[in-house]
Amino acid sequence: MGGSGSKQNETPPGELDKPWRKFEWGQKEVLKTRLENFRLSNPDVTHVRILVAGQIGAGKSSFINSVNSAFQGEMVCEAQADNVQSAASHSFTKRLTAYHIRNADGDLPFEICDVMGLDPKKISECQPNDIVKTIYGYVREGYKFSEDNPLSSDDGHYNESPSVSDQAFCLVYVIDANTIHLSAENKIFIEKLRIIRQTISDNGIPQVIVMTKVDEACPLVKEDLKKIYTSKKIKERMEICTNEVGVPMTSIFPVKNYHDEIDTDDDVDVLILKAFDQIVRSANARLRRGASNV
Repeated sequence: MGGSGSKQNETPPGELDKPWRKFEWGQKEVLKTRLENFRLSNPDVTHVRILVAGQIGAGKSSFINSVNSAFQGEMVCEAQADNVQSAASHSFTKRLTAYHIRNADGDLPFEICDVMGLDPKKISECQPNDIVKTIYGYVREGYKFSEDNPLSSDDGHYNESPSVSDQAFCLVYVIDANTIHLSAENKIFIEKLRIIRQTISDNGIPQVIVMTKVDEACPLVKEDLKKIYTSKKIKERMEICTNEVGVPMTSIFPVKNYHDEIDTDDDVDVLILKAFDQIVRSANARLRRGASNV
């Protein structure tokens, strides 16, 4: 009898004895209220701009939709996201598009900009260069990204004199937990992220990693999302992110985006809102210091 009881209490393979990161699963409403009442550090700016970049198919657009869904309490599909199979080979997002974050009462002072997904098979620096220009406000909304031709100063979408409102104050790397460990396939993608990181770090642009598809990467998490911080696999994938990209673990947030659900879920929401809270606070701290392009 005693032996049987001890086996029942054993930690399953792939799971840690206790969460390695403290996380309050009941903080959804606290986070939501805090963000809804958030005041920007610069009174002349109506919204703080955040840029999301990532590999093709990693879930950038789905993350934007998930943030809005968490605030609105219903499924939002404003940012057009492709299905998983077709997204693996091409980026559904082609043009620079800005999305306002809203709750049930209206716009919040946050704007997320979506850019074309980074192609891991092409080493071209055109995309990283255009992403850097977008962060600094030189790219107007609607610009169509290209693998071969970066934005030039004579293009109609080139913004010669960007205002503070045109500039992004946090860069979010959206990384697929399923593929980050495949170093051979991700070598070019990681190199692109490093180019961007090295270029903007001198100007103190905060950078956050949102690691998506955790439920697909780990069976334990697929069964119970609350095991996200006891999963050995998720922790290992986060460690790969920090080692490869250079973003510290404190700025890496594993999440599950909404994909095929028709109703929101508190556990999904609280992970999304916690990540977004850190993103907003990092952006606001950088906004306090002034323009991002100086």
